[in-house]
Amino acid sequence: MFDFLWSIDWNALLPFIAIGFAAQLVDGALGMAFGVICSTLLVSVMGVAPARASAGVHLVEMFTTGASGISHVLHKNVDWKLFARIAVPGVIGGALGAYVLSNIHAEVARPLVMLYLTCLGFYLLYKALTYPQMPKAKDAKVTVPLGLIGGFLDASGGGGWGPVVTSNLLIQGTDPRKTVGTVNTAEFFLTFTVSAMFLFTIGIEAFTQVTGGLLVGGLLAAPLGGYIAKRVPPKTLLLMVGVVLTATSLFSLYKALS
Repeated sequence: MFDFLWSIDWNALLPFIAIGFAAQLVDGALGMAFGVICSTLLVSVMGVAPARASAGVHLVEMFTTGASGISHVLHKNVDWKLFARIAVPGVIGGALGAYVLSNIHAEVARPLVMLYLTCLGFYLLYKALTYPQMPKAKDAKVTVPLGLIGGFLDASGGGGWGPVVTSNLLIQGTDPRKTVGTVNTAEFFLTFTVSAMFLFTIGIEAFTQVTGGLLVGGLLAAPLGGYIAKRVPPKTLLLMVGVVLTATSLFSLYKALS
């Protein structure tokens, strides 16, 4: 019954399990950064092609964001008007990003992806140094372009929906609890669409041992996120993520351009 377990090359799978585990630990504590951490380490350290890295990350996030979205709905953390304003353009942007990344050569995509992740790393460092930033709650004015850009960058870079959309909505003054709940719930539909697009453009081969390793690691770490969040200040974690993303992305960008 479990003979298939013996046929798995666990030595090859372990690095991807470790990446998924580490990324989910941070994501569970911060509510963001699973995608950007996984994508950065997969592309810059493990040498995975950008399209395959993004495909694997988004398929795994279907499970994590699905569970998170259900929880937020049950706890009434979702602003459904805001949800509609970011989810629909986010899905469109995600589909476009996945299509573009799937139809250009990996060597062309790599510098572009690394440049985006480097910028995102600097942005996270900025957020860490200026944290906390809690403006008075009000309705967001810029939502459709934000959802479109966030979805596109998330699919083409393998992550970024949470940091980009959540942070920008908070800067506009939205309620933090409603913002996190709404963005996380919308992310499930984004990851579902992006995974379907990668399946259509690349095929089932896009979801190989990378996906399996990330899924195992993410599921193992999921119960520990809350425990860490209670003991490590969010500012410290955000600063750590920014440092790791910036350093690894700059190094990979240097290698890609040299």
